[in-house]
Amino acid sequence: MLTRTSPDSPSLFEEVPLVPDFSLELIARKAGHWPVAGTDEAGRGPLAGPVVAAAVILDPDNIPDGLNDSKKLTAARRDVLFEAIMATAEVSIAASGPRHIDERNILRASLDAMRRAVGGLAVTPAYVLTDGRDVPQGLCCPGKAVIRGDARSVSIAAASIIAKVTRDRMMARAHEVFPLYGFIHHAGYGTSQHRAGIEQHGPCLLHRMSFRPLRKDDATNQ
Repeated sequence: MLTRTSPDSPSLFEEVPLVPDFSLELIARKAGHWPVAGTDEAGRGPLAGPVVAAAVILDPDNIPDGLNDSKKLTAARRDVLFEAIMATAEVSIAASGPRHIDERNILRASLDAMRRAVGGLAVTPAYVLTDGRDVPQGLCCPGKAVIRGDARSVSIAAASIIAKVTRDRMMARAHEVFPLYGFIHHAGYGTSQHRAGIEQHGPCLLHRMSFRPLRKDDATNQ
């Protein structure tokens, strides 16, 4: 069962600009919720590999400069910020693999990874800000889903960077085991190179068989 927040429902938070800052965390703190964790995932869309989630509790006195939605940053900048976040914040990472994704669907697998990432934090948060429309079930504390949260909260932005860099590194290692698909170049997304590799060699253990064009009932596989 999922908890979906309505944009029309009363909220703890006022509208804030789509620029990541510490406003949402401070609003939660003023309401008596501290510490606050941000959580996000990377890898919902690819045809192969895990979906990776991260949870981050930032030190309000030592927030790395330049935190933003990971998709807006270069790979080199993400790597620099990854190290800065790991050195200054509480961080936890969890993943759901391809079989988990196929069995539960990508949304539930993503939310489950986010729940486990929050649960793995060494410091228990009092509130969780999650990117998107859904709050994972089973969190240790209340949570708020924030649409485009990685562009609004530095805690969520930090989690997006940790998740993205971790997943990219995992897929680079996967390339060493399954070099026929070019995972190091596209991280499992459905590029023409990747689709050509699937067509020529068939799927490997990392492929999500519930995703098109791999799904058995898809017209392209008839």
